[in-house]
Formats: sequence, structure tokens, C-alpha cells
Amino acid sequence: MRVDIKVIAGARKNLVKDDDGVLKVYLTAPAVDGKANKALSKILSEHFSVSKNRIEIIKGLKSRHKTINIIEI
Repeated sequence: MRVDIKVIAGARKNLVKDDDGVLKVYLTAPAVDGKANKALSKILSEHFSVSKNRIEIIKGLKSRHKTINIIEI
């Protein structure tokens, strides 16, 4: 399953929000040295109830707008 998201790093709390069909993920982790991407995998794995290794960023590694692939069995 592919999901387009917008990431807001450096937020006050971690939160996943559906805003008019756009999934927004607020992260407390800074966008430095891949810390936000690691936190994103953790938050999305909890949100979608899958393990972290089933979440992969396929587009937008260094961007706020990302495309995520959730590998399902």
C-alpha cells in the first residue's frame, strides 16, 4: 500500500493526522542526520500496526513530502 504524507519535523509532540485526505505526520525529532526518517518509520509502524521493517520511504528521503510503501503479506 502506498501513502503520500507530509512530515513536519521539530513539532511539540508526535502525531499522525488526516487533514482533508492528506496524511500529516508531526515529529519531535529534528530533520538532521536521518533522525526524522527513523522516527517516521516508528510512528507509522505504530499507526498502521505493522513492524518497522515493513515501512519504506520510496520517494522524498530529504523532503517534507514523502511517498511511503507499507509492505503487506
